[in-house]
Amino acid sequence: MPVYEFYCHKCNTVFNFFSRTANTDKVPFCPHCKRVRLKRQMSVFAKVSGMREEGTNAAADMPPIDEDRMEKAMAMLAGEADRISEDDPRQAAALMRKLSDATGLNLGPGMEEALRRLERGEDPDRIEEELGDLLEAEEPFLLDGKGPGVKGGKKPRPRVDETLYDL
Repeated sequence: MPVYEFYCHKCNTVFNFFSRTANTDKVPFCPHCKRVRLKRQMSVFAKVSGMREEGTNAAADMPPIDEDRMEKAMAMLAGEADRISEDDPRQAAALMRKLSDATGLNLGPGMEEALRRLERGEDPDRIEEELGDLLEAEEPFLLDGKGPGVKGGKKPRPRVDETLYDL
C-alpha cells in the first residue's frame, strides 16, 4: 500500500497521501488551501551516505521534482548503466552527466569536482578518500541552481506536513 507525496505551490508544502491501492492517476486538493490541486512529486526514499541529525527531514531538503522527467531519465539511465564498464570511471562520469542533463538536476560543487576528476580517469576510491567529507556535507543535487544552499532561489524549502492523508 503506497504513500504518495504531493506538493502545493501556494503554501509551499509537501503532503503525504496513503492509498489502499496503487493509484497513479488521482491527484488530491491541498488539505490546507482546499482549492489548489496538488502536484505529485518524486519521493526521497534513500540517502547514499551520511547521517542526518535527529529531527530533520530529507524530503524538506529537496526541491519539488518533475516526476515525468525523472521517470524518463531513470529509464534512460537503466538502459545505459547495463552497458558501462565498471573499470572505466570516464563512462560512469558520462552517465552521471547525462542523468544531470536529463533531469534538470545540477550537481553541487563537490559533486562537480568529483565528476571532473572521474572524467580525467582518476581512481574513484582516491576521489572518495579525498572528497568524502565534502560530499557528505553538501546537498549533491540542485534543481536549476535554486536548491538548498543556493542564494537567489525563488522559494524557501517546502514545509513537510507529517500528517498521512487518505488518497
